[in-house]
Formats: sequence, structure tokens, C-alpha cells
Amino acid sequence: MDATFAIRLKSARIQAKLSMRELAEKAGNVVTFNSIKKYEDGLMVPEPATMLALAKALEVKIDYFMRPIKVELGNVDFRKKASLKAKEIAAIKEQIRDFLERYLEAEQILGQQEVFAKPTPILKGETTEQIELAVETLRKMWNIGSPIANVVEFLESLHIKVLVMEGPRNFHGLSTWVGQIPVVVINELDSVERKRFTALHELGHLVLDFNGLEEAEMERHCHLFAGAMLLPSQVMKEELGNHRTSISFGELVALKEKYGISVQAIMSRAKYLGIINAYTYKQFCISISSNRKEEHLGAYKGVEKSYRFDNLLFRLVSEDLVSINKAANLGNMKVAAFRDKLDAIS
Repeated sequence: MDATFAIRLKSARIQAKLSMRELAEKAGNVVTFNSIKKYEDGLMVPEPATMLALAKALEVKIDYFMRPIKVELGNVDFRKKASLKAKEIAAIKEQIRDFLERYLEAEQILGQQEVFAKPTPILKGETTEQIELAVETLRKMWNIGSPIANVVEFLESLHIKVLVMEGPRNFHGLSTWVGQIPVVVINELDSVERKRFTALHELGHLVLDFNGLEEAEMERHCHLFAGAMLLPSQVMKEELGNHRTSISFGELVALKEKYGISVQAIMSRAKYLGIINAYTYKQFCISISSNRKEEHLGAYKGVEKSYRFDNLLFRLVSEDLVSINKAANLGNMKVAAFRDKLDAIS
């Protein structure tokens, strides 16, 4: 028996964070828990009416269940500090697989399967000095200007697949490799500054060699990497000077709005570069402690999203390579919503 339906049903259920019993109830009890288990075990295939009820409950189209399995997701590491529940971890993994399958299928139809070129030689990330050097190397290699207008689009231009998804509040991002394909995931619910920082933090995980550093130290180095990518040392000193005894919130807000980095990350970077001393940084931390979300402290005006995947779908339709229905399915959208997006650019 073809296992495609079994795998797809389980994947959709996990993405919806439903148990088998919960799915049976949401489907109007037209199917039992035992039947769902047999479907997922590949022992039975439901009748069309039952399949339709399951699709409606899971908010997927019928043809989702028939789509061939093209991506085998390997190990995806979640950092300990994420403190995610097993159900949340499983849902994120399945969302990554579903997103990647749709993205790769669109590329395959267009014959545009490009590969990320990992920097060579491998950049070292064992010390803070090596992190700064790695950032300088990458900025020259990739011709990165300052500020980086759209970090997500920048990563996509390097052929890194970026999934911006709505995740749990205590989840900010992750990176992984699916074969030779690098994938970065960031949380849609985070502030734009947090998304930018997280995306570059995850880039650090993809391109740096930490040579077995402990997780806490590796995370600290990726934080430093992200801060340096957003505000290189030369730019920081041009903006703030070499040494300061204090930095006003007005200055910090202006930098936040220009470079898309939080005031807390700016001050952390200023301390690391020796622009301010430990005492000044401590006083800042005390003053910001009641406003960690930085409310009323400005915001970056840019957006963090990739236009590449949407453009692939529009091109598929404009070149008559797929129907509008197929393109909507690849985009995980309703046909009407896809038509609206297509009409908006016509």
C-alpha cells in the first residue's frame, strides 16, 4: 500500500498540534481514533467523505494528502534555552519539511535549483577575535553594504531557504541542513529587530566552525556575529566615536531605526568594542530592565520577508508552467488569496 497518505496525514496532524483523538473530534467524529491510527500506520485508506472531513479539520486541501514525499528531514537541533514542548518541536519540524518540499518543487519546475556556496576555507568561530575577522571576511566576500536593508532577502540571495513562521513565544529561531540545503527558521511574532538579529545569529551557526565549543559559548559567539554583521566595528565607531562615558537614548533610537538592531544589542556591542566601560553598560542595563521589549523606543521601518518564493510562483503561472490552483497549493494559500496577490502586481 502506498504510504504517502499515511505520512501526509500524520504530518498535517502534527503541524496542527492535534492528537489522534483531538483530530477525530475536530473532524466531527465521522472517524474514530482507532481508524486514524490505522490510516497513519498505512493499514487503511479512508473513504472520500472521511478524507474530506479530515482535510477540513486539518485545514489542508485533499490533494495535499496525495503529494509525493520529496524531503527527508534529518536531525534538527533545538537549543536547550528554547524550552519547547515535544508537540511544538514536532510541529516546527513538519512545517520545515512542508515548506522545503513546496519551495524545492517550485524551483525544480523552473529549473532553478541553486546551491549555497559555503565560504572556504571554513571560517573559525572559536574566539571573539575570530568572529570579528569572519564578519570582515564575509562582508567583503558577499559585498555587504551597511545597513542590511532586508536580512531575510539577503540570506535568500545566498540560496539559504528562510522560513518565517508563527511559532511559540519562547521560540526565536533555528538553523539546519537538509542535505546540502541550509535552512533558517525565524518567528513571525518577534519584533523586526529580533527577526534580523536571529536570522544573522543562525547564519553564524551555518558558516562558522566552533570546534566543539560548549553550547552557551557558541550561542554567545553567534550573538556577537549577528551584532557585528548588523553594526561592524568601523560603523559603530563612526556613529558613536571611539570612547564614550554615556550614550543617550536618542542616539540609540536613531541607530535602531537606521540599522535595524535593538538598543540593547547596540549597547552590548559598544561594551564589547570598548566604546563604553562595564560600569556604563551596567547602568544602561538597570535603566532598560523594566522595558526589555523597548516599547516607545523606536522601530526599524523596513520589513523582514523574502519575495523570492512568491516570485517563483508568479513566474510559474505567467510562463504557463502550472495552473493557478497548483501555484496556490505550492504557496500553501487559498486560490482566491493567490489570485489577489497575482492581481496586485499585474
